[in-house]
Amino acid sequence: MFNKKGFTLIELMLVVIIIGVLVSMVAPRLAGRSEEARIAAGKADINSNISVALDLYELDNGKYPTTEEGLQALLTKPGSAVKWKGLYLKKEPLDPWGRKYIYRSPGEHNTDYDLYSYGPDGIEGGGDDVTNWEGEKK
Repeated sequence: MFNKKGFTLIELMLVVIIIGVLVSMVAPRLAGRSEEARIAAGKADINSNISVALDLYELDNGKYPTTEEGLQALLTKPGSAVKWKGLYLKKEPLDPWGRKYIYRSPGEHNTDYDLYSYGPDGIEGGGDDVTNWEGEKK
């Protein structure tokens, strides 16, 4: 008999089965996390990245861009800007679903501005919108 070193077919199949069992236990926990990550990214954009750019614009010009000027005012100088020191953003902000953020100034929910995304479904309302306000205005 030869002294052969290596794995038998049964040993290799056992390893593949063990890996399959481990994957089947972990995969359900990771499913659905991508949508949660997109919502978190949208909240970060709204509450940090874009809001900081809007605050810098307001600091330089004494007011936030109007609804008509929109977030485009952070990329190109609008006619009403007095001391525009842009670019306040490097590129046009899109929500994690590839759509433009909605900006209104003055806001309906905040005195300065409302900034939001329609969320995963792309439709206003429905409880999945990502906004810069908590609940409804009372």
